[in-house]
Amino acid sequence: MIDAITSPFIEFSFMRRALVGCLALSLGAPPIGVFLMLRRMSLMGDAMSHAILPGAAIGYLVAGLSLPAMSLGGFVAGIAVALAAGIVARTTVLREDASLAAFYLVSLALGVLIVSVRGSNIDLLHVLFGTVLALDDAALILVAAISTVTLVVLAAIYRPLVLECFDPQFLRSASNLSSATHFTFLVLVVLNLVAGFQALGTLMAVGIMLLPAVAARFWAEDVSGMILVAVAIAFTSSLSGLLLSYYANVPTGPAIILLCGISYLLSMLLGARGGLIYRLLPRKHLEA
Repeated sequence: MIDAITSPFIEFSFMRRALVGCLALSLGAPPIGVFLMLRRMSLMGDAMSHAILPGAAIGYLVAGLSLPAMSLGGFVAGIAVALAAGIVARTTVLREDASLAAFYLVSLALGVLIVSVRGSNIDLLHVLFGTVLALDDAALILVAAISTVTLVVLAAIYRPLVLECFDPQFLRSASNLSSATHFTFLVLVVLNLVAGFQALGTLMAVGIMLLPAVAARFWAEDVSGMILVAVAIAFTSSLSGLLLSYYANVPTGPAIILLCGISYLLSMLLGARGGLIYRLLPRKHLEA
């Protein structure tokens, strides 16, 4: 059993690179997903993952499959869409979710059109679905750097970010950190989506961010506990997805995200904090 788990990573360097990349993503993205869930912004993460596509496509047109160009383009596009959606929400009758939905749909169509017109179907699949088994040194350094920055910045803004999740009105009245915290958090969301699309593509990068976070809600009540559980679920799903891809010869990215989804379904059924089966069990007198 142990040999079946370790041998693919011992024998093949591309499997080791993929494992390191998935570990880095599992450390940085799920904590962001926890805060997106707590702030009721889960669908915003999905929208932002689509919003980075035209920037990545423009980077591809300028420099081909160049990691720096596509990453920079995706980051700029994601920040631009987030700011534009916020401006529209504050200056028109549209709410931020509606304006963000409009921008991300236009961004998705524009990105697919750019890659389709100037590239091949293989290039389009690379951008949309990623190639986790083809991560090189530059990609690993980028993903690891973004995960490191994410953890450091989250540690720095942890208290105001938690407070904004549960009592944003108090944070606005007691401190001037609300806007800065919100914008910093949006930057971290875009950065982690840029890191994720290197391995999983723009369409599935948000999966490793949100699915473990949602699953963790059924196992922990406090924020720090949810973060730890989400990271563990993300890495376990990544390791299992790599092994499933190796032995069953299936696409790696979809396998990882599918296993994250299975973890969510199992957590929803078996979770000790509000899972369906737990809620059906008889309770002690006066137990909540």
